[in-house]
Amino acid sequence: MGIDPVIVERLSTQAIDIEGRMPNSSNATFLVTVGDPADNVKGIYKPLVGERSLWDFEPGLYKREIAAFRLSEALRYHLVPPTVLCDGPLGEGSLQLFVNYDPQQHYFILYEEHPDVHDQLRAMAVFDIVANNTDRKGGHVLLDENSKIWGIDHGVCFSDEFKLRTVIWDFAGQSIDDALLAPLESFIQSVPVNVAALLTDDEIDAMIERTEWLLENRVFPAPESRYQYPWPLL
Repeated sequence: MGIDPVIVERLSTQAIDIEGRMPNSSNATFLVTVGDPADNVKGIYKPLVGERSLWDFEPGLYKREIAAFRLSEALRYHLVPPTVLCDGPLGEGSLQLFVNYDPQQHYFILYEEHPDVHDQLRAMAVFDIVANNTDRKGGHVLLDENSKIWGIDHGVCFSDEFKLRTVIWDFAGQSIDDALLAPLESFIQSVPVNVAALLTDDEIDAMIERTEWLLENRVFPAPESRYQYPWPLL
C-alpha cells in the first residue's frame, strides 16, 4: 500500500507547533502538532540548527531524511513515514509523520516473534543497502497498529563510502525475491530527480553501484566485521 498523498500535502502545507523534545536523540528532535490540534496529526521535526556536527557528513542531515522517504517511494517499498521539507519554528528542517507504535516491538522482537513481517524486514534490508544506512538500530524499526513496518532515523545515509551498519543480518545468504529486485532495475536507469537533488554526484554514483551489486548477486550479504553493527544495538 502506498503513502496517502493527503498526508504528504498536510505535512507540506500546514503550520506546526512544538510539543516537546524527543528523549535520547543525539540531534534536536521535536514532537510537533501538525495543523489543527483536533485532527490529532503528529510529526517529528528535525531542524538544521539542532544538528550535531559530524566529521563524515556535511550539515543538512535533515535532507537525507527526506531523501530516504523519496527513495523508499521510488522503489515502491513504502517503508519510510512521509517526510517533507519544513520551515518550522526553529527554521528549515525535515518533518516526518509520527507513527503510533509499540516501543516494546523493536527489530529483535519482530524477527523472533512475528514471522508475518519478515518480508517487510527483507525489504528494509535491501533498502538499507541502497541507501547505505550507517545506523539501522533495532529501535529504528517500528511496528504500527496495522502490523505495518516503518523505518526511521535516516540522517546518516547515502555516504559515497560504503559503511553499512545495521542489525538486519538474519537473512544473510538468502536469495532476494524478484519482487524486491524489480524496482531496482528501473531505478538505476534513471535515479529520480527528487532524490538526486538532495545528494552529491559522488553519492548518486555510489548508490547506483550498490544497487548494481544487489542486482548482480541477488542475495542478502553477510557482515564482514563487527563494525557493520551499530552501537548501541537498540
